[in-house]
Amino acid sequence: LEEPQAACYDWIYRQGEHLQDALQDCRLLLVCDVGGGTTDLSLIRIDQGTTGTSVSDRAAPQLSRIAVGDHLMLGGDNIDLAIAHLLERKLSDTRQLNAGQLAQLMQQCRSAKERLLATTETGHIPEKTSITLLGTGSRLIGAARSVELTRAELLHIIDGFLPSTGPDERPRSRRGAIVEFGLPYAADPAISKHLAAFLQRFAEPAREALGSPSSALPMPDAVLLNGGVFQSDYLAQRLQSLLQSWRAQQAGQTPLRLFANPQPDLAVARGAVAYGLARRGKGLKIGGGSARSYFLQLDSQQARQAICLLPRGTEEGRELRLDKRRFALRLGQPVRFHLHSATAAKHYRAGELVELDDDSFEPLPPIATVLEGGSGEVPVQLATRLTEVGTLAIDCITPDPPQQRWNLEFQLRDSAASSLVENSKTLHPRFEAARGLLEQYFGERSSRVDPKGIKTLRNDLEKLLGKRDAWDSALLRGLFAVLLDGARRRRRSADHERLWLNLTGFCLRPGFGYPLDEWRIEQLWPLYAQGVHATKEAQNWAEWWTLWRRVAGGLDAAAQDTIATDLAPYLEPPEQQQKIKGPKKQGYDDMVRLIAALEHLAPARKAEIGGWLLQRLSKKGESVQTWWALGRIGTRVPFHGSAHQVVDSETAGHWLSVLLQQDWRKVQPAAFAATMLARLSGDRSRDLPDDLRQRTIQRLRELKAPAQWITMISEVSELDDADTKRFFGEGLPTGLRLAD
Repeated sequence: LEEPQAACYDWIYRQGEHLQDALQDCRLLLVCDVGGGTTDLSLIRIDQGTTGTSVSDRAAPQLSRIAVGDHLMLGGDNIDLAIAHLLERKLSDTRQLNAGQLAQLMQQCRSAKERLLATTETGHIPEKTSITLLGTGSRLIGAARSVELTRAELLHIIDGFLPSTGPDERPRSRRGAIVEFGLPYAADPAISKHLAAFLQRFAEPAREALGSPSSALPMPDAVLLNGGVFQSDYLAQRLQSLLQSWRAQQAGQTPLRLFANPQPDLAVARGAVAYGLARRGKGLKIGGGSARSYFLQLDSQQARQAICLLPRGTEEGRELRLDKRRFALRLGQPVRFHLHSATAAKHYRAGELVELDDDSFEPLPPIATVLEGGSGEVPVQLATRLTEVGTLAIDCITPDPPQQRWNLEFQLRDSAASSLVENSKTLHPRFEAARGLLEQYFGERSSRVDPKGIKTLRNDLEKLLGKRDAWDSALLRGLFAVLLDGARRRRRSADHERLWLNLTGFCLRPGFGYPLDEWRIEQLWPLYAQGVHATKEAQNWAEWWTLWRRVAGGLDAAAQDTIATDLAPYLEPPEQQQKIKGPKKQGYDDMVRLIAALEHLAPARKAEIGGWLLQRLSKKGESVQTWWALGRIGTRVPFHGSAHQVVDSETAGHWLSVLLQQDWRKVQPAAFAATMLARLSGDRSRDLPDDLRQRTIQRLRELKAPAQWITMISEVSELDDADTKRFFGEGLPTGLRLAD
């Protein structure tokens, strides 16, 4: 249940038998829920019941949800954080507060905000308040510091979050808001602008509810405010005044009505209970069903076509059968299902074909899967339903007995741009020729193939397809499928194995980000236990470790832990090494690069491995590339791993201090390694002390290092293509990019 809708259920329940009177003359209700960390908006259409001379003769009004906004990372916590940054500058003794101190300060700021916005029983409004930041340990009281926050300063900050903007002002898209704790806060903190954008986005169904032909921004005639932010009467009145000012700009508008919500911190919980009662017939149920229409993109040689699976307004739990259309469903091979949504007021029919020819159709995250049950294609019909938890369930059903059913479920709340995205649409026109070339060496044995030709295979592929670095993701994954089919034939010779390892890792890098990569990794991982066949060939060992480094991003924590355990005996300092059992593995430098890419390892284990490498670097003869590995292990912003798995800042700071003692002109990778260790993440629990970062910036300036490296240490920023190549070890494939 959406939180704004739950708050509305609570309000409905509290009206009891007076609901119709409470809703009189209201046609469109805006529910604005601003909590500690998020903002959610909904529009609810109100259709008045028929009137009569007595209560018993009057039909109950009907409420229908017609719009749901995006889940914005914007709320009271952002205000508290802005206050904390202001007070931190007042407290500053040139040292930035650590993560624990900042969290303590934010708690104090929350209380101070509430005090300054409250009116006392005597009607007094405080003009300032004091905040105390305690010390730690034995100096809990002695090291305490106090600072004042004035009401004027607070109101200035609130102006940034609830400014008196016009109805035509929209939020900016570039990130400019405070970034803290590594959280993806909304780029524009102005809730007023997000509200105007929401009303504009759903203007058509809103005008329909109001019965208004006007082209002006439709204005709700009632508002229900919910969430912890609106426990403050000042903030509630400020938003109400903003909406009223927008209404006043349009002729003939009546005053905005505010639906009372005396306990906004409890409304959602109570509303959930009221919703449960309504589902059992013991209360009014908000209708409207789906706020959007949903479409499934079809595999068509013509224009981009899609079929309507679920029209806007379809109620939850209702199954729609598309009996008049049949589809061909592919089994036993990787497939993708692309879903689009539309909020337009146009009423589509289930099964209706449309062309995805404009921006009104918003793409959603696709499902990529392998449907079991044979191979080839089978005819199916579709049945769809919107579940109570907000997902779209699609059943693919064979029309003839015995019926088979394949179930797909789409998450409807995410944006398609919230993950690694695919840009490639079609395979390279010479893909089939490349497939044939690979199958000559890794397909069924053919006496007509020159066994020495394997040595030129990579060059032959580049002659066909162009330079390897320009191969896009669709081509790479297509080639990987051919190589995977021929995996057991890699042992025909040492050259076969070397080329197979090289091409397979290259075609699956970075191991994630393209539809069905998780499945591909599952197929590849069992080969790790088989090891290298040509154990006496140093180049084969190098390609073996490189393969697993390239796909490390797709390996789970257990697989990465297995690899780290196998590598540990070769990476421990010589004085700690124990006798290695079994055949000795080769390729030390590539082992070091591989272990640095295992970002799912526990922080303590990473710290141990980094300690080994640091000991090795203290002795002559160690490869300078080990410095790169140290920086990658201790990086503040991992490439594919979780921020919770980074090495603690104290350990990373020690490693950086050692790096700062090196001559960066002689140790070429040291500067970039230092950049990775000192990089600013926006999360104080990860970031290194400011003095260390400033020393690193100074050294980089003396070295005339790229300006982007300095930017990465001084502000939260993204890697450019060149630095991604340095970090990952090589470039990412074309058609695969990290989305914001």
